[in-house]
Amino acid sequence: MDTIKPIAARASLLRAAGYFDQNSDEGIPSPCISVCRMNAEGSHCEGCFRSIPEIRAWASADAAQRLAIWAQLAQRAGMAFPPEPPEPSDCAAPSKASL
Repeated sequence: MDTIKPIAARASLLRAAGYFDQNSDEGIPSPCISVCRMNAEGSHCEGCFRSIPEIRAWASADAAQRLAIWAQLAQRAGMAFPPEPPEPSDCAAPSKASL
């Protein structure tokens, strides 16, 4: 499904950078991909697949709650969480600052 490609790609990049590792001290980045519009039913954002309550909760959520939101949006999008890391390529891995 093409509509999940952007969020799936973001999740894969974040996993490759170590953000979803259990022992990571890094903050969990937002799933927002700057495609901010609700689907026709109003149940979730078409870009990040979060519901309005999940979007509202994000700013005050701790790491466990953020991971739970990622898991819920992944289920909603029909993708695995945590995602498989991206395939190795000739390109350098993204820096954490770019995510």
